[in-house]
Amino acid sequence: MDRAKLQWQRRRTLGYPNNNPYSKIMSFLPARKGRNRQRYEGHLRLVAGCIPYRFQKDVDDSNGSVTSRITVLMISTPNRDDLVFPKGGWEDDETVHEAACREALEEAGVKGILDEDPLGVWEFRSKSSQNCCSMEGGCRGYMFALEVTEELESWAEQTSYKRKWLSPEEAYKYCRYDWMRNALRVFLRSIEDDRMSGMAEKFVEHPMFPAADAKAEQQMFASGSYSAKPPAVQHLEGSFTTNNNCIVQG
Repeated sequence: MDRAKLQWQRRRTLGYPNNNPYSKIMSFLPARKGRNRQRYEGHLRLVAGCIPYRFQKDVDDSNGSVTSRITVLMISTPNRDDLVFPKGGWEDDETVHEAACREALEEAGVKGILDEDPLGVWEFRSKSSQNCCSMEGGCRGYMFALEVTEELESWAEQTSYKRKWLSPEEAYKYCRYDWMRNALRVFLRSIEDDRMSGMAEKFVEHPMFPAADAKAEQQMFASGSYSAKPPAVQHLEGSFTTNNNCIVQG
């Protein structure tokens, strides 16, 4: 079987594919609240998120040629001018892919094609622990790329988050956290690498894991046996300085 055909067969959708009986009602389910099912590794809360993007076609009127440019989707929060990518807690009844897709749906109201391999793994501080210089309150975040195929007119957390499509340059400028800027750089490099290599398909289908397999997937990530080899984790310890002042990010 050739590589392109294999990639197409492994193509993954939003984590709630069309043959899933819940796919038609997912848009109307309320956002999950609380941390009763939250996953942890030691003191680190596990988080999943994504960089939603799309290719936008532009037509050059002078010669009729069509080019495409990439834009990324960020969300705003009340009383702030900076922006973030969708992310949130990875819970114990879902896989990391499902968690990333759920956060995109709840916070940004978008569905699409999720890359199977993470862009990387970053460690950072939650907003509630910004003044803490211990290891308590840290997060380990798995970030993915999500090619958006559908934007919903209404979504679970629409009153809290507003969508904004931006150029990569604008996204970098308005991004709230340094670790998200790093994720954006990794994403743009991956897109450029795909263009240079001439690959027709980057994204792969990954069958939905039943909830029973979610724990096994977490163990794969934790043990390092997961087939993808993301960039080295940006460790939380790296945010400490010799005088115990913390560089904190939420």
